[in-house]
Amino acid sequence: MAFELMKLPFEEAALEPMISAETIQYHYGKHHQGYVNNLNKLIEGGKYADASLLDIIRKSKGPTFNNAAQVFNHDFYWYGLSTEKTSPSTVLMDKIEHDHGSMEDFKDAFLNAAASLFGSGWVWLVNQNGSLAIKKYSNAETPIKDGLRPLLVCDVWEHAYYIDQRNNRAAYLENWWKLINWKFVSDNWAAKEDDPIIGYN
Repeated sequence: MAFELMKLPFEEAALEPMISAETIQYHYGKHHQGYVNNLNKLIEGGKYADASLLDIIRKSKGPTFNNAAQVFNHDFYWYGLSTEKTSPSTVLMDKIEHDHGSMEDFKDAFLNAAASLFGSGWVWLVNQNGSLAIKKYSNAETPIKDGLRPLLVCDVWEHAYYIDQRNNRAAYLENWWKLINWKFVSDNWAAKEDDPIIGYN
């Protein structure tokens, strides 16, 4: 089956001034679309032609894995952003305070991890054996490969921010934090172990 580029849950200009419409046009319309196109070419007529995206991520290697993982990582990134101000559920907030001391301490830990990741990659919040763990992954790597349940992700490839911030990753991270869709994170935290991840089987 051919994969399609997901529909954004907001309009291209909806995240301004934190993330510009121009960045969305390139990040989503060029980079994300490119991974979808590449993946479809790589799996056409092969053993992954009818596989789900998550199965491809778990089982493939090389270019097929890289493009499949980047499709999923970007999907999750966009779902994790909101044009409206949201807050963590009471259950999630209690867990954040239990595992990280306070929301401010958690923010510092997450953004420091994202700022210190060398080169390109992703910083994830995951459910690791019932705890909220912050994980740094280089390039296209993803917690799906490690059997962890993702809750939130920040893209720290330069294409996520170079139009707006040039090489100022810290400024991008502060803006990204203001856009987190805490309902999405809370729903992921509340999900059972065998529940689908954002509609993927």
